[in-house]
Amino acid sequence: MAFTYFFRDMQTLDMIRDHIIPSLRARRYINIWDAGCAMGPEPYSIAMILRENMGKMIFRNVKIYSTDIDGSNLFGEIIKNGLYPKNQVARIPKDIFTKYFEPTDKPDHFRVVTEIRKCITFQKHDLLTLRPVRKNFDLIICKNVLLHFQLEQRIKVIKMFHDSLVDGGFFVMEQTQKLPGQVQTMFDPIVSNAQVFQKLE
Repeated sequence: MAFTYFFRDMQTLDMIRDHIIPSLRARRYINIWDAGCAMGPEPYSIAMILRENMGKMIFRNVKIYSTDIDGSNLFGEIIKNGLYPKNQVARIPKDIFTKYFEPTDKPDHFRVVTEIRKCITFQKHDLLTLRPVRKNFDLIICKNVLLHFQLEQRIKVIKMFHDSLVDGGFFVMEQTQKLPGQVQTMFDPIVSNAQVFQKLE
């Protein structure tokens, strides 16, 4: 799904802030995979939440790998430039917007500040290849993608995510999705009111 906006699904972002970031702070390097990132508002929103809640020194060690199948071949440049129209940034809390966006010469467009942009990379990627972009992720987020897959495909992709996480790593899904029964023994639910899980060793 190509259309999205910043700070969509605040409930999940709050869960990441409250239940995942405290664990990530203790890690020397923090690698995150946002699978199905569309044009970038989601990985940028996650980066801002991380920066707000872990401080500048720890945040320097954060790397977010944002991926999408990207049939338009446009997402990479959009994410790299971090330039977004006013309608996509309108829902951002004012204090966050003031801190992490800057005006540009393009009317009604704003750019994500360099500190946030440089922690995010984009790669075109098809989840159904079942080949991860790398291993040893601390957090994998996959929303608005799994619902488009058949159950068997969904199970295979989630198993691939599981194999790509470090022991004790975290997995976050879309709120409307449920973890298939075939993979429930691989994860421990962190909370009862959101699709936030921790990999079981």
